[in-house]
Amino acid sequence: MLQRGRSFIQLPGPTNIPDRVLAAMHRPVVDFAGREFTRMTRGCLEDLKQVFQTRGEVFPYVALGHGMWEVVLDNLLALGDAVLVPDTGRFSASWCEMIRAQGIELVTTSPFYRESVDPAAVEEALRADRGHRIKAVLMVQVETSTGVLHDVAAVRRAIDAAGHPALLVVDAVASLATVDLPMDAWGVDAAITASQKGLMMPPGMGFVAVGPRARQAALANTAPRKYWDWGSRRGEESYMWFYGTPPLQMIWGLRAALDMLLEEGMPAVFARHARLAEAARRAVAHWSEAGALEFQALAPAARSNAVTAVRFTQGDPEAVRLHCRDELQVAFGGGLGPFQGHILRIGHMGDLNEPMLLGALAVLETGLRRLDVPHRPGGVTAAVEWLATQR
Repeated sequence: MLQRGRSFIQLPGPTNIPDRVLAAMHRPVVDFAGREFTRMTRGCLEDLKQVFQTRGEVFPYVALGHGMWEVVLDNLLALGDAVLVPDTGRFSASWCEMIRAQGIELVTTSPFYRESVDPAAVEEALRADRGHRIKAVLMVQVETSTGVLHDVAAVRRAIDAAGHPALLVVDAVASLATVDLPMDAWGVDAAITASQKGLMMPPGMGFVAVGPRARQAALANTAPRKYWDWGSRRGEESYMWFYGTPPLQMIWGLRAALDMLLEEGMPAVFARHARLAEAARRAVAHWSEAGALEFQALAPAARSNAVTAVRFTQGDPEAVRLHCRDELQVAFGGGLGPFQGHILRIGHMGDLNEPMLLGALAVLETGLRRLDVPHRPGGVTAAVEWLATQR
């Protein structure tokens, strides 16, 4: 079938890349040791501190989010150490697979797939660790496989209530620049992210923000490492920060993306994500009144502003997703791991506005109707009615 017009990406990542970012990347290579490029790259790392809301250091990598998991493991942990990872879904499980592969002892919790992590479970696990073998609590803030937002500040309070010295490390791949993460104010010791979600970039770059406690732990850690080592990524020249040739085009794109975020202002960025996410939730709630659909996240406070996961109790979410993508030119996310065949995910993060979201929701309602999934018609109207109240 010949298709015209523009396809929409409504995935939980990668997200839409703004034309301004694409244009910034479309330029020839320069000498990366030159003053202009070095100054621009350093400016990007300094501005990322504003996005992470930290006074700590930010280290860049040519890596995906999975690589950033290994960055914190290699710098903070050694063979025989233990970590606590709350079980929040497919991405916490993947992080656990990496932990086991590196010979680090894993402590986990009961699953939190439809609700936020219970801080009492974290506190209980840490109180049981009387010898303080657990060196860090590693948690995902927005688990994109479930759409659940996990309360970072509550987990920090649980660590403190247990009187435990464990570091708090946050996977902010899907949350940075989509939901609030005041890293220093919440006592986060290290946070990782990747370029392809709230930062509105292509996949390929990762960043870790490191607070003083994590920095001291890394200095004391004698585990062998080199490429991932934070200590190897310092100096006056930009190639030192990447331990090799910098990804020039990506950094030009990053400069443009950061300019866009800071021009909008981070509070306004969070407010835009909250506004559009609530519009998506109004549509899903309306459709769900027919009984075949429901939110994966049970409590409204646990529904993230980055992605909404819709659970199908009737109908085939994968068939709906493929129909929307292949016939109607809008790509939604499918279920991952244990959620495959049960969930369809609506991404609403990054470079997104009202007409883009409303168009995607209209296509999803069309797909539900075409594939005879029971739903109450008018979800798009419910989203419009909500947006009409927002000024």
